[in-house]
Amino acid sequence: MSFTLNINEFMLSIDQATTAWHTSNDIRPVNDGVHDLILNLHRANFDLWHEEDKARDKASGDTGIATAKRSIDKLNQQRNDTVEKIDVLLLKLLNHSGLPDKSAVPHTETPGMVIDRLSILTLKIYHTREEIDRSGSPPGHSDWNKDRLSLLMKQRSDLIEAFNYFWEDVINRRRQFKMYRQMKMYNDPSLNPILYRNQQ
Repeated sequence: MSFTLNINEFMLSIDQATTAWHTSNDIRPVNDGVHDLILNLHRANFDLWHEEDKARDKASGDTGIATAKRSIDKLNQQRNDTVEKIDVLLLKLLNHSGLPDKSAVPHTETPGMVIDRLSILTLKIYHTREEIDRSGSPPGHSDWNKDRLSLLMKQRSDLIEAFNYFWEDVINRRRQFKMYRQMKMYNDPSLNPILYRNQQ
């Protein structure tokens, strides 16, 4: 018995969540381990996107920018932790199915890393569409964003296709992925020299 992964179903949920969070901030819970983690990852990226916008608002002053930067720091940690949780769970499910073959060719990116990229591409697509329809935009702005949208859609489509081929190889024991920890240092007071020097 092999564990299947329907990336197209997950992408549909990500698209729906993106629209819902921009309007009512409501999305129906899925109550499925992998699916929930993917939505949690997308939510972290969603919140990061908007905090990054705030961090570039000079009108908010130093205090507002500093607050946004601290929020970005926290959300980035949440994002990286969730990528790892996705990979841990997928490896667990695969191992229960007798997969993968340890002699299979290793893949440089984990599923969580690819899903993270797809999540960010989805946000770029959503906001590029907003710019296409923005009233009062400068001449040529809409057409420029239409070109950007076409490229973004192609990138996402190619990445979905590549992911599907990768996952088929995993299921058929031709390829494997390992748990690659992010090893982030900036939030760890024992590894960030600014933090541990301040403690001393």
